Formats: sequence, structure tokens, C-alpha cells
Amino acid sequence: MFPSSHATAPVRARLKRIPLALAALAAAPAVFADSALQLPAVRVEARRIDTATLPGIDEARAALALTPGGAAVIDAASFRDARVSTLQDALGYSAGVFVQPRFGSEESRLSIRGSGLQRTFHLRGIKLMQDGVPINLADGGGDFQVLEPLATRYIEVWRGANALQYGSSTLGGAINYVSPTGHDAPALTVRAETGAFGYLRSQVAGGFAAGRVDGYFSATSFAQDGFRDHARQDTQRLVGNIGVLLAPSLETRFFVQAAQSDSELPGNLTRQQLRDNPRQAAAGNVTGNQKRDIDLWRVSNRTVWQAADGLRFELSAYYADKDLFHPIFQVLDQRSKDFGAELRMVSDGTLAGRPNRLVAGLASSRGDTDDDRWTNIGGTRGARTNKLDTSARNVEAYVEDQFTFVPGWTAVVGTQYTNARRRSRDLCFTGGPLVCGGADESFSRSYEGWSPKFGIRHNLSPAVQLFGNVSRSFEPPSFGELTGGAAVIDSLRAQRATTWEVGGRGSFGWGAVDLALYRAKVTDELLAYSLNLGGTPVNTTLNVPRTLHRGIEFAANGQFGGGFEWRQALLYNDFRFDGDALFGDNRLPGVPRTLFRGELGYRFSAAPGGPLKIAASAEWSPQRYAVDMANTEFADDYAIFGLRLQQQVGRQLSWFIEGRNLGDRRYAATTNVVRDFSALAAAARNVYLPGDGRAVYAGIEWRM
Repeated sequence: MFPSSHATAPVRARLKRIPLALAALAAAPAVFADSALQLPAVRVEARRIDTATLPGIDEARAALALTPGGAAVIDAASFRDARVSTLQDALGYSAGVFVQPRFGSEESRLSIRGSGLQRTFHLRGIKLMQDGVPINLADGGGDFQVLEPLATRYIEVWRGANALQYGSSTLGGAINYVSPTGHDAPALTVRAETGAFGYLRSQVAGGFAAGRVDGYFSATSFAQDGFRDHARQDTQRLVGNIGVLLAPSLETRFFVQAAQSDSELPGNLTRQQLRDNPRQAAAGNVTGNQKRDIDLWRVSNRTVWQAADGLRFELSAYYADKDLFHPIFQVLDQRSKDFGAELRMVSDGTLAGRPNRLVAGLASSRGDTDDDRWTNIGGTRGARTNKLDTSARNVEAYVEDQFTFVPGWTAVVGTQYTNARRRSRDLCFTGGPLVCGGADESFSRSYEGWSPKFGIRHNLSPAVQLFGNVSRSFEPPSFGELTGGAAVIDSLRAQRATTWEVGGRGSFGWGAVDLALYRAKVTDELLAYSLNLGGTPVNTTLNVPRTLHRGIEFAANGQFGGGFEWRQALLYNDFRFDGDALFGDNRLPGVPRTLFRGELGYRFSAAPGGPLKIAASAEWSPQRYAVDMANTEFADDYAIFGLRLQQQVGRQLSWFIEGRNLGDRRYAATTNVVRDFSALAAAARNVYLPGDGRAVYAGIEWRM
């Protein structure tokens, strides 16, 4: 059911005392004639399940219902009954989200509406958040290794400009992982998973609530040898939060995250290598011992003050410290420190006697990185090649108003202003403080832009909604584009786009549907592609004057026939150059035109021990798609299938067994992107990243 806009203030059950007294019985027997029967007061406490700092899933769904565009809330329960390792495990059935692990790992290609289209590493074009606080570095880039899907209550996905109310102005929008609290987490959770390719994963987690204080903690460990050679991974994470209700209208919550992640990088293969032996690693990755090792810790706070009925203020602040040791074509040795703060106001009231919701915010962030680079000698530092001191600064102000002008019809108007600075100081050049040779590549660039939005939503019924919007997006380049390649490119411009979107969502007797169609005209799109220098892929970036992104985002799920359960997600991408001087109207490379994921299962409610579910799944990419801008090379279509058994035994114990890619199909899960494949030497045509072969996994979870 879609609530009206004036019904979205946080729902927080207060602890109350309810004294119960029984009056003297008028018709009491004679023995009580001279005195009334007096019973002691009884104290009854209601347990808070929602908090102001971390709203519950029902409140998150209510906020989604106010959005005139593509958005989704993913209940963590929907992916905990299978292996939970990669981003695809958590986000694979969300409408509009393209996510493919590079080599069965946490590092993935993540894109919404073609954001960061050619990024097979790190992240760009999506604001990634943990509990409403950015995970991205201040320059807009980011890493996935800090995210722990097992320590998640639900995930919010706001596609495109629908993330404006969370301060995102990028083409892709925002994804927010929301942690459990002591009020909705089990007192203790113990989980273990194991399976193919040396896969091991474990979790110990728990929550508590005592009066005005609650808390949650999670410790996880993950390791695998990997489907491919030189693909070993080893990760440990700690996630926790503690909340304090300072007053009936004031709550604060502190968060801490720590991650240590070591990943070997097996690299790309040629088409023939993929067909002959997809488990092999690229020779250069082995001799160079290429890997990505990250040590990261992060602290943050979120405080919410309910100033009046329908008016609240949210203040958040964070600090993150990251060490990156990354031997690739050279050794990158980086130390990053990022911090920021945001003040947000939400007002739910009336305007001219009609429901009105106003959201306004101001955010500032800064990141400083000590970027040291060396020649790669078997994965160790050789001679220094460069040393950069980089700094990113952002100031963002945004406002969005939702006005219900007649019952069932709401207009949404908003805008965001972004001012960003990217500065790099070269410390290692001919005649510089350190001598590496070459010219001084220092630069300082500023970017600013407005991102307006107008939308409308219409409630056809309490359970069915239509929407439409038009918006602008604005995205300055990150240091991954400016300094991440073989040379500094300080002339890059900010990427801008105008996006039109229509769609709807609803709940029906047979299930739920989320559908959106969009068209984005992009100016100065930041497109990354690989140059092959001596057989080693090195990324570089250019601004493409005009491109066109069009697509369909669809997801549905439901039940029928008493025990059948189904879910599916269909993504159609039509991304093209728009009259480009070199590539005409060629398709943009890097992602499939069509990608379908589906699952059909049956739950035996009368099975011995508890409900038993058996489910078959499929992933299908039915067309070839380009891997180069010249459209001379195409990745093959593919289809893979899986099968899963899962059972809930009583209230505390559950288990699963699942098989993936049971046909052992050899396919490319994703690819690198090059400018013109036909112009490459045969030895440099290694652009394919194989998907995992046949695998079986099993897991067990106990909750108290």
C-alpha cells in the first residue's frame, strides 16, 4: 500500500509504563467490605523495532513509495537462503542493476543505466552508502570490499535521479546497505558456508537492546582459492553499531567498520584461451604477482532529532582510512584519508491545505591520498616511477519537494548544486623534490553544475502506482580517470546527462512488479578503455561528446499454486555513440544488450523437519555484445543454470545446498573494453574474464 506524503515521519514505538489498578469491587463478599482489593502495578514494556537512525524495512518501503521513479528495497532475507559472497548474490534480482563479478570475486562490474560503463574495477557513477553515509572516496571512486551483505538488514536501490533526496547527482543513482540494529537482529547468529574452489565463509553476529541502548556486531571471514589460477582471496570484516535514545525525540548511533582484503588478480584471457582453459591466469599477472590488497577502517555517526511532529533533522559525519597495495602494470601504493558531514532536513506537513514533503540537505566531503608508484618486480616495489599528492573536495546542496495537488497525484520538483575540486601535486619529476624523470604533471581543476529534476506520480489504487520524471545529472571525473592510467589526463570535463523516465510498480494477488523505461542523452561521457602496452592492459579515459543510453528495467516476484515461488529480473540496454566522428552510432561496449535472471521454486510446507524449498535458476544473455568501440569484436551469448535446496528447521536452524553453472558452460562473465580490437596484435587480444565453472556450495545458519 502506498502511503500519502504526510504519513512518512519515523515510526518509533516508545517505551511506556502502563499501570494497571483494579478498583474496589462494589459487590465484594463481606470479608472485603471494609477494604478494597488492591493489586500491585504491572509494568509492560513494548520493544522498539524501528529506530530513527536506522529505519526498519517497512519504513524504507514507505519512503520508496514516495519516489516518482525507479527504486527498490531488497530484504536481506531474500538472499540469505543461498551462498552470499559477491555483489551479484545480493543485487542480482534488483531491477536495473547490472552486476557481474570479475572472476567469482567481490570485485565486480557494477552499473545502473550505463554508469561507469567500462569500469571493471573499483566503482564510478553510483553513490554507494552504508547506513546513509557514503562509502565512495571523495573523488567519486570506490571499493566494494568494505561491504558485508551478511551484516545487512536490507538494501535500498535508487536508480538515476531518484537518488536526489540522498544527495546523489550521478547517472547511476545510489545504493544504500542498511545494517541491523539491536532491536531487529537475533541475539546470536552463527553461519558457515563452504563449497567449490576452496570456498569458505563464516559469520558470528548478534544484537542486544537494553532500555535506551541497543547494539549490533558482526565478524565475518571469507577465503577461496578461486575457479581460476592466481585468484586466491582472503577477507576479514568487522561491522558494528551502537545506538542511544538520548531523549524521546533525539537518537544517535555510532558505526564502525574494518576490513582486510587480499585478492590475487588472474587477469584477462583471449577468446581462444577462454575456450581452451578458462581456469588459467594471464601469464603477465602471474609473473607480476598482480593483486589488490586493502586495509580499511571507517567510523561514522548519525544523529536524528525529531524537532516537531512531521519535522526532523539528520546529521551524519564519517572518517575513513584506507591502505591500498596494488601491483598491476606498476605497483600502486596508496594511503587515503576521507572525511565528510551532511545535514539533512525532512518536513512532512501541508502546503495550501494539501500534503507536502520537503527534503533539503547540505553535504561536504574531502579526501587526501598519498599516491606512490613503483616499477613492478614480481609483485614487489622496484624503482619509483611517480609520487602524487592528490586531494578531492566536494560541496553539495540539494532540495526536493513533493506536493500532492489533488488526491492521488503528486508533483515532485528538486535540484542539486555540486561544486567539486580535483587537485594533484606531482612530487616526482625532472627537477622536482624527487627525481623520476618527465615533466611536472601537477594540476588543479574545479567543476560545478546544477542537477534539476521534475517528476510526477499517480496512485491508480492503494497498491498500484505510475510515475514519470525528467532530470539532469552531473558527474566530475575521479582520480581513476584523471591519474589512473599510463599518463595524467587533466583536461577531462564533467559528464552531464538529461534523462527521461516513465514506469510503474505495484502489488497484485499473484506478486509484485517494478518496471521503468528511460532515455538519457549524455554529454562528455567519461568512457574508459584499455590500451595494451607490451601485452599489459592499461586503462585510459576520454570524453565522448554525445552518447545515448536507453533501456528497460524490470523485476517481478510472487507465489502461485499453493507452494510455487518465482522471481525474475530483465535488463535491456541500448547504449550507443550519437553521431561520433570516429564511431558513428556504434553500440557502446562492455555490457550485454539483454540480461535475464530468473528462479522458479516450490516450497513443501509439510516436509519433515520444516518447510523445504527446491528452486531452479537461470541466467541468460541472448545476444552477442561489443567489447570494443569500433564494434569489431563481440562477446558470445550464454545461458547458465542452477539448482538449490533450502530448508528452515524449526525457528532457529536453516541450511542450503546449491549448484551453479551445472552445465559447466565456458563463457565470459564480463570483458575489458578496448578502442579497436581489430587493430590489436594477436598477443594483445586478452579482453575476456571467464565466469566460474560448475560449482556446488552448502551452508548452515543457526539463530538464537
